[in-house]
Amino acid sequence: MIPAPPQLAAEAWVLMDAHSGKVLASKNANTQLPPASLTKMMTSYLLEYEISRGNVSVDERVPVSVKAWRMPGSRMFIREGTLVRIDHLLQGIIVQSGNDASVAVAEYLAGSEEAFADLMNQHARRIGMTSTQFKNATGLPEEGHYSTAMDMATLAREKIINYPDHYSLYSQKEFTYNNIRQNNRNTLLWSDSSVDGLKTGHTDAAGYCLAASAVRNDMRLISVVLGARSEEGRAQESQKLLTYGFRYFETPKLYERYEVLDSVRVWQGVQDELQLGLENELFATLPRGEQNNLQAEVNVHATIKAPVRAGQELGTLIIRLGEEVIAQKPLVALENIDEAGFFKRLWHSLLMFVIGLFS
Repeated sequence: MIPAPPQLAAEAWVLMDAHSGKVLASKNANTQLPPASLTKMMTSYLLEYEISRGNVSVDERVPVSVKAWRMPGSRMFIREGTLVRIDHLLQGIIVQSGNDASVAVAEYLAGSEEAFADLMNQHARRIGMTSTQFKNATGLPEEGHYSTAMDMATLAREKIINYPDHYSLYSQKEFTYNNIRQNNRNTLLWSDSSVDGLKTGHTDAAGYCLAASAVRNDMRLISVVLGARSEEGRAQESQKLLTYGFRYFETPKLYERYEVLDSVRVWQGVQDELQLGLENELFATLPRGEQNNLQAEVNVHATIKAPVRAGQELGTLIIRLGEEVIAQKPLVALENIDEAGFFKRLWHSLLMFVIGLFS
């Protein structure tokens, strides 16, 4: 039996498995709230996105404007009129939560912070953050700037899954720039060795916020807590969620990407047999100890005719635990099969007619 998830001293929270995307616990998950510096997860995400596509290199130098230099709140302490490397700014955003670094990056990538906020919103919609609107790159209070615990968990998962090379920065405990050393504000990095990210936030309007991620025995969880009452409280409440998830659930990998799950008959092709599988690895989050009780069901199209292209959806894989559907994924062709010659196609057409498969 799985006990009820913990109730936290916070406005909203979500506990999500990073591999499967399954939500294990939540409250007010879709309530729009000020995200404070959790906003910077999207600011750094856009920079990671541009770096990964070769549009920006880590050793490029970014000019620091007067606006960036004068930003209030947490800062990296970059100086107006200087040039700062992209990789240093990325650490300044992630580790030091620098408002100055965030604005410098926004201006460099989009020309202005306002234009950058528009880009942030476009990317938010693209990755499924359906209840978020960004007005700035920092998370400083501004009317109409809001997100949700669910959307922040979605963003964290996107970063973890698609940008693993940059994700290591979120576990960096300190960064020194301009001879000023600052510690990462995520205190869980010191108190729990399984935690390796992500981002803290605080304003008077938002309260204390923390998006955290931890990995134990190949299971990775994401927790997002918004509106906690103190810096210590956001860490404690996040720890409660992570402890609950790791204690009562597991996320085994059920199938590898492109693993052959079925072989089926192909009509009118140069080959008579086709292998089917999944386009991505399949993870399932289950109550701990239930993996042996899973049941897999494969449903394949009744008639498959050439030509067939790799990646073409030709069936469905359904994973059940009792009556509950744990996962449902399309089965795809793992290879190309071209049409056979005229006589084989004619012969197969006659056979299909005889056995009632012709369409």
